Amino acid sequence: MGWAWFHKLGSPKWFYGISGRLLPWLSIAAALLIAIGVVWGLAFAPPDYQQGNSFRIIYIHVPSAMLAQSCYVMLAVCGVVGLVWKMKMADVALQCAAPIGAWMTALALVTGAIWGKPTWGSWWVWDARLTSMLILLFLYFGLIALGNAISNRDSAAKACAVLAIVGVVNIPIIKYSVQWWNTLHQGATFSLTEKPAMPAEMWLPLLFTALGFYCFFGVVLLLRMRLEVLKRESRATWVKDEVQKALGGRAVEGGGR
Repeated sequence: MGWAWFHKLGSPKWFYGISGRLLPWLSIAAALLIAIGVVWGLAFAPPDYQQGNSFRIIYIHVPSAMLAQSCYVMLAVCGVVGLVWKMKMADVALQCAAPIGAWMTALALVTGAIWGKPTWGSWWVWDARLTSMLILLFLYFGLIALGNAISNRDSAAKACAVLAIVGVVNIPIIKYSVQWWNTLHQGATFSLTEKPAMPAEMWLPLLFTALGFYCFFGVVLLLRMRLEVLKRESRATWVKDEVQKALGGRAVEGGGR
Protein backbone atom coordinates (compact mmCIF):
# COMPACT_ATOMS: atom_id res chain seq x y z
CA MET A 1 0.00 0.00 0.00
CA GLY A 2 2.84 2.37 0.89
CA TRP A 3 2.03 6.05 0.50
CA ALA A 4 -1.00 5.44 -1.71
CA TRP A 5 -3.41 6.49 1.06
CA PHE A 6 -1.47 9.75 1.52
CA HIS A 7 -1.71 10.62 -2.16
CA LYS A 8 -5.42 9.74 -2.14
CA LEU A 9 -5.94 12.48 0.44
CA GLY A 10 -4.87 14.95 -2.22
CA SER A 11 -7.67 13.87 -4.54
CA PRO A 12 -10.76 16.11 -4.19
CA LYS A 13 -12.99 13.40 -5.69
CA TRP A 14 -11.74 10.71 -3.29
CA PHE A 15 -12.05 13.06 -0.32
CA TYR A 16 -15.61 14.00 -1.26
CA GLY A 17 -16.62 10.36 -1.43
CA ILE A 18 -14.98 9.19 1.80
CA SER A 19 -16.09 12.26 3.77
CA GLY A 20 -19.70 11.64 2.77
CA ARG A 21 -19.49 8.18 4.32
CA LEU A 22 -17.82 9.45 7.50
CA LEU A 23 -20.20 12.34 8.20
CA PRO A 24 -23.20 10.37 9.54
CA TRP A 25 -21.05 8.40 11.99
CA LEU A 26 -19.15 11.46 13.19
CA SER A 27 -22.41 13.37 13.62
CA ILE A 28 -23.94 10.62 15.76
CA ALA A 29 -20.76 10.30 17.84
CA ALA A 30 -20.57 14.06 18.39
CA ALA A 31 -24.22 14.33 19.46
CA LEU A 32 -24.02 11.37 21.85
CA LEU A 33 -20.67 12.26 23.42
CA ILE A 34 -21.51 15.93 23.95
CA ALA A 35 -24.98 15.12 25.31
CA ILE A 36 -23.65 12.51 27.75
CA GLY A 37 -20.71 14.66 28.84
CA VAL A 38 -22.66 17.90 29.32
CA VAL A 39 -25.62 16.31 31.14
CA TRP A 40 -23.32 14.20 33.32
CA GLY A 41 -21.03 17.12 34.10
CA LEU A 42 -23.67 19.77 34.72
CA ALA A 43 -26.28 17.68 36.50
CA PHE A 44 -24.59 14.71 38.17
CA ALA A 45 -20.90 15.47 38.76
CA PRO A 46 -20.19 16.52 42.37
CA PRO A 47 -19.37 20.20 43.06
CA ASP A 48 -15.75 21.20 43.57
CA TYR A 49 -14.72 21.46 47.22
CA GLN A 50 -13.29 24.97 46.68
CA GLN A 51 -15.17 26.47 43.72
CA GLY A 52 -18.55 24.83 44.25
CA ASN A 53 -20.74 24.68 41.16
CA SER A 54 -18.87 27.45 39.32
CA PHE A 55 -16.28 24.88 38.23
CA ARG A 56 -18.86 23.22 35.94
CA ILE A 57 -18.00 25.62 33.14
CA ILE A 58 -14.89 23.45 32.79
CA TYR A 59 -17.01 21.07 30.67
CA ILE A 60 -17.16 23.74 27.96
CA HIS A 61 -13.98 25.71 28.63
CA VAL A 62 -11.43 22.89 28.63
CA PRO A 63 -12.66 21.07 25.47
CA SER A 64 -12.84 24.34 23.52
CA ALA A 65 -9.33 25.34 24.65
CA MET A 66 -7.93 21.91 23.76
CA LEU A 67 -9.59 21.97 20.36
CA ALA A 68 -8.43 25.53 19.65
CA GLN A 69 -4.80 24.48 20.11
CA SER A 70 -5.14 21.14 18.31
CA CYS A 71 -6.78 22.87 15.37
CA TYR A 72 -3.86 25.27 14.97
CA VAL A 73 -1.36 22.40 15.06
CA MET A 74 -3.42 20.80 12.29
CA LEU A 75 -3.20 24.05 10.30
CA ALA A 76 0.58 24.02 10.62
CA VAL A 77 0.72 20.40 9.43
CA CYS A 78 -1.51 21.32 6.48
CA GLY A 79 0.85 24.21 5.76
CA VAL A 80 3.86 21.89 5.63
CA VAL A 81 2.01 19.36 3.44
CA GLY A 82 0.85 22.11 1.11
CA LEU A 83 4.30 23.64 0.72
CA VAL A 84 6.25 20.39 0.42
CA TRP A 85 3.88 18.07 -1.48
CA LYS A 86 1.76 20.76 -3.19
CA MET A 87 -1.48 19.05 -2.18
CA LYS A 88 -4.53 21.19 -2.93
CA MET A 89 -6.58 19.54 -0.21
CA ALA A 90 -4.10 20.74 2.40
CA ASP A 91 -4.97 24.36 1.61
CA VAL A 92 -8.68 23.49 1.56
CA ALA A 93 -8.37 22.02 5.06
CA LEU A 94 -6.35 25.00 6.27
CA GLN A 95 -8.78 27.60 4.97
CA CYS A 96 -11.85 25.72 6.21
CA ALA A 97 -10.48 24.91 9.66
CA ALA A 98 -9.23 28.42 10.51
CA PRO A 99 -12.69 29.93 11.23
CA ILE A 100 -13.62 26.91 13.37
CA GLY A 101 -10.42 27.31 15.36
CA ALA A 102 -11.14 31.01 15.81
CA TRP A 103 -14.61 30.24 17.18
CA MET A 104 -13.20 27.64 19.59
CA THR A 105 -10.53 30.07 20.79
CA ALA A 106 -13.13 32.79 21.33
CA LEU A 107 -15.33 30.31 23.22
CA ALA A 108 -12.38 29.31 25.41
CA LEU A 109 -11.61 32.97 26.19
CA VAL A 110 -15.24 33.85 26.97
CA THR A 111 -15.84 30.81 29.19
CA GLY A 112 -12.49 31.42 30.83
CA ALA A 113 -13.53 34.98 31.66
CA ILE A 114 -16.83 33.74 33.11
CA TRP A 115 -14.95 31.18 35.18
CA GLY A 116 -12.31 33.69 36.22
CA LYS A 117 -14.76 36.23 37.66
CA PRO A 118 -15.81 34.17 40.72
CA THR A 119 -12.41 32.45 40.98
CA TRP A 120 -9.99 35.36 40.54
CA GLY A 121 -12.39 38.25 41.13
CA SER A 122 -11.79 39.63 37.62
CA TRP A 123 -13.05 38.96 34.11
CA TRP A 124 -9.56 39.32 32.65
CA VAL A 125 -5.96 39.39 33.85
CA TRP A 126 -2.87 39.68 31.69
CA ASP A 127 -1.84 36.18 32.66
CA ALA A 128 0.66 34.32 30.44
CA ARG A 129 -1.87 31.61 29.54
CA LEU A 130 -4.66 34.08 28.78
CA THR A 131 -2.40 36.39 26.79
CA SER A 132 -0.99 33.55 24.67
CA MET A 133 -4.55 32.32 23.99
CA LEU A 134 -5.49 35.84 22.88
CA ILE A 135 -2.49 35.80 20.53
CA LEU A 136 -3.79 32.49 19.16
CA LEU A 137 -7.11 34.17 18.35
CA PHE A 138 -5.26 36.96 16.51
CA LEU A 139 -3.28 34.34 14.56
CA TYR A 140 -6.55 32.75 13.46
CA PHE A 141 -7.88 36.16 12.45
CA GLY A 142 -4.67 36.78 10.52
CA LEU A 143 -4.99 33.52 8.59
CA ILE A 144 -8.62 34.23 7.72
CA ALA A 145 -7.84 37.80 6.63
CA LEU A 146 -4.77 36.76 4.63
CA GLY A 147 -6.68 34.04 2.79
CA ASN A 148 -9.39 36.52 1.81
CA ALA A 149 -7.04 39.40 0.95
CA ILE A 150 -5.00 37.61 -1.74
CA SER A 151 -7.00 36.95 -4.89
CA ASN A 152 -4.55 34.46 -6.42
CA ARG A 153 -5.37 31.07 -4.86
CA ASP A 154 -1.82 29.66 -5.06
CA SER A 155 -0.25 32.78 -3.55
CA ALA A 156 -2.85 32.85 -0.78
CA ALA A 157 -2.21 29.17 -0.03
CA LYS A 158 1.55 29.72 0.29
CA ALA A 159 1.17 32.84 2.44
CA CYS A 160 -1.31 31.16 4.80
CA ALA A 161 0.87 28.06 5.03
CA VAL A 162 3.89 30.12 6.07
CA LEU A 163 1.89 32.06 8.66
CA ALA A 164 0.42 28.84 10.09
CA ILE A 165 3.87 27.26 10.39
CA VAL A 166 5.45 30.33 11.99
CA GLY A 167 2.52 30.83 14.36
CA VAL A 168 2.64 27.27 15.70
CA VAL A 169 5.46 28.37 18.02
CA ASN A 170 2.71 29.88 20.17
CA ILE A 171 1.25 26.45 20.98
CA PRO A 172 4.06 25.26 23.30
CA ILE A 173 4.00 28.72 24.90
CA ILE A 174 0.31 28.21 25.71
CA LYS A 175 0.89 24.69 26.99
CA TYR A 176 3.91 25.40 29.19
CA SER A 177 3.11 28.98 30.22
CA VAL A 178 1.90 27.86 33.66
CA GLN A 179 5.27 26.16 34.22
CA TRP A 180 7.55 28.81 32.73
CA TRP A 181 5.96 31.80 34.44
CA ASN A 182 4.18 32.54 37.70
CA THR A 183 0.56 32.48 36.53
CA LEU A 184 -2.91 32.40 38.07
CA HIS A 185 -4.09 29.76 35.62
CA GLN A 186 -4.13 26.15 36.78
CA GLY A 187 -2.09 23.42 35.13
CA ALA A 188 -3.25 20.97 32.48
CA THR A 189 -6.44 19.08 33.27
CA PHE A 190 -5.39 16.03 31.22
CA SER A 191 -1.90 14.60 30.86
CA LEU A 192 -0.63 11.52 29.05
CA THR A 193 1.90 10.81 31.80
CA GLU A 194 -0.12 11.53 34.95
CA LYS A 195 -3.45 10.44 36.39
CA PRO A 196 -6.03 13.28 36.60
CA ALA A 197 -6.06 14.96 40.01
CA MET A 198 -9.86 15.23 40.07
CA PRO A 199 -12.05 12.20 40.88
CA ALA A 200 -13.32 9.98 38.08
CA GLU A 201 -16.92 11.20 38.40
CA MET A 202 -15.63 14.68 37.48
CA TRP A 203 -13.07 13.95 34.76
CA LEU A 204 -14.97 11.21 32.93
CA PRO A 205 -17.77 13.56 31.76
CA LEU A 206 -15.04 16.01 30.78
CA LEU A 207 -13.43 13.31 28.65
CA PHE A 208 -16.77 12.56 26.98
CA THR A 209 -17.30 16.25 26.23
CA ALA A 210 -13.76 16.70 24.88
CA LEU A 211 -14.13 13.71 22.54
CA GLY A 212 -17.53 15.05 21.48
CA PHE A 213 -16.02 18.43 20.66
CA TYR A 214 -13.40 16.78 18.46
CA CYS A 215 -16.08 14.79 16.63
CA PHE A 216 -18.11 17.99 16.23
CA PHE A 217 -15.03 19.70 14.81
CA GLY A 218 -14.64 16.84 12.35
CA VAL A 219 -18.25 17.18 11.23
CA VAL A 220 -18.10 20.94 10.68
CA LEU A 221 -14.69 20.72 9.00
CA LEU A 222 -15.80 18.00 6.58
CA LEU A 223 -18.97 19.92 5.69
CA ARG A 224 -16.99 23.11 5.02
CA MET A 225 -14.34 21.24 3.03
CA ARG A 226 -16.94 19.45 0.90
CA LEU A 227 -18.53 22.78 0.00
CA GLU A 228 -15.14 24.33 -0.77
CA VAL A 229 -14.19 21.35 -2.95
CA LEU A 230 -17.39 21.75 -4.97
CA LYS A 231 -16.59 25.44 -5.48
CA ARG A 232 -12.98 24.88 -6.54
CA GLU A 233 -13.70 21.85 -8.73
CA SER A 234 -16.95 23.21 -10.18
CA ARG A 235 -15.80 22.56 -13.76
CA ALA A 236 -14.86 18.94 -13.12
CA THR A 237 -17.12 16.26 -14.56
CA TRP A 238 -17.48 14.40 -11.27
CA VAL A 239 -18.70 17.59 -9.53
CA LYS A 240 -21.34 18.13 -12.21
CA ASP A 241 -22.41 14.51 -11.75
CA GLU A 242 -22.69 14.99 -7.97
CA VAL A 243 -24.77 18.15 -8.41
CA GLN A 244 -27.05 16.43 -10.93
CA LYS A 245 -27.42 13.48 -8.57
CA ALA A 246 -28.38 15.78 -5.68
CA LEU A 247 -30.80 17.79 -7.81
CA GLY A 248 -32.28 14.59 -9.21
CA GLY A 249 -32.85 13.23 -5.71
CA ARG A 250 -34.66 16.41 -4.69
CA ALA A 251 -36.77 16.32 -7.85
CA VAL A 252 -37.84 12.75 -7.06
CA GLU A 253 -38.75 13.75 -3.49
CA GLY A 254 -40.73 16.74 -4.76
CA GLY A 255 -42.57 14.61 -7.30
CA GLY A 256 -43.43 12.03 -4.63
CA ARG A 257 -45.16 14.68 -2.57
